[in-house]
Amino acid sequence: MKQRTGHIDLYVFLSVLALMLFSVGVVYSASVSISGARHDGDYNFLFRNHSIRVILGVAALFVGMFVDYHFYKGISKILLLAAIALLAYTLIGGTVVKGAQRWVSLGPLSFQPSEFAKFALVIHLAVLLDAKQKYIHEFRDGFMPLLVWIVTVVGLVFLQPNFSTGTIILGLSFMVLFVGRVNLRHLVGIGLAGIPVVMVYAVSATYRWNRIMAHFTGEGGATGNYQVEQAIIGLGSGGLFGVGMGMSKQRELFLPESYTDFIFAIVGEEYGFIGAALVMVLFAVIMIRGMKIAKRATDDLGRFMAVGITCTITVYAIINAMVTTGLLPTTGLPMPLLSYGGTTIIFTAYALGILINISMYTRIRPREIVHHHEEPAGPRVGELYQ
Repeated sequence: MKQRTGHIDLYVFLSVLALMLFSVGVVYSASVSISGARHDGDYNFLFRNHSIRVILGVAALFVGMFVDYHFYKGISKILLLAAIALLAYTLIGGTVVKGAQRWVSLGPLSFQPSEFAKFALVIHLAVLLDAKQKYIHEFRDGFMPLLVWIVTVVGLVFLQPNFSTGTIILGLSFMVLFVGRVNLRHLVGIGLAGIPVVMVYAVSATYRWNRIMAHFTGEGGATGNYQVEQAIIGLGSGGLFGVGMGMSKQRELFLPESYTDFIFAIVGEEYGFIGAALVMVLFAVIMIRGMKIAKRATDDLGRFMAVGITCTITVYAIINAMVTTGLLPTTGLPMPLLSYGGTTIIFTAYALGILINISMYTRIRPREIVHHHEEPAGPRVGELYQ
């Protein structure tokens, strides 16, 4: 087992905490009107639920930080099989919300298995890539087993149906494979072969086609297009400094998903361009430091895992911001750590805890060397780091 050679990456740690704590105030402001309308005048219902999940998310962050990332070598397959089982169960006994069967209810707990599956897949791919480096360029023994896991997870997500999440998971998986040194010809070949399949699936449902056309033409009256229009109104109203905390107008039932997928619009409205930019700066810090952790990781497992987790968080954040500003069609993807998303914030925080744990085995912030004056020749074995 490798020995920790440094402290945690404070930049990632503080950025994650800042986003989660900031989300409490933003979700309260964004959800107060909707909460009152949907929960018999209880204006704090959604705020209470989110606050509890943030507390659990902070706890998950610390657990992830202090569990040695090498531990996942032994359980990554179990985690992914559990995720696949939950995805399969979703198709049979899942809860239907807005025409899609994406949620599973286990007593008082309700969550989307796809949010768990995306991290379970990244971790297992990292473990497999680390184990297969000697023959990773072979198609049958190196590339094919990885592809089977990816197709299984993405296929089950597509069947919910959840096109946006499935496509993002597919893209993130290919990023991890690229970093994992798979044969580029295999990766490009499968990618080119899969593009027509994904495109046909994208236009196979009327509502997806309407969203795409509404984005490019601005017509069609699609719900997603209406949400984007209201989000842009909110962002424009915020100007440079915002209308002030708790003073949003779009939350007054104008923006239907103001506390979930379009919470970034409320940030821009209440805190202005400066507030929205600071949120994206925090994600940029996570991305830059995450890649630095990956670069300085002491083994391939840490490198692949760090890249996968970092890309997952930052790609979701970038896509959410682009959807909110009208640069992409509506996808239904939450803003990581910021949106009201049930257990999503817990899974995300735990994954970032793993990233921080990997940083503890690098020399990004090295521990101080202890000098023993009575032994000028140098420290004894085992006393170099405290």
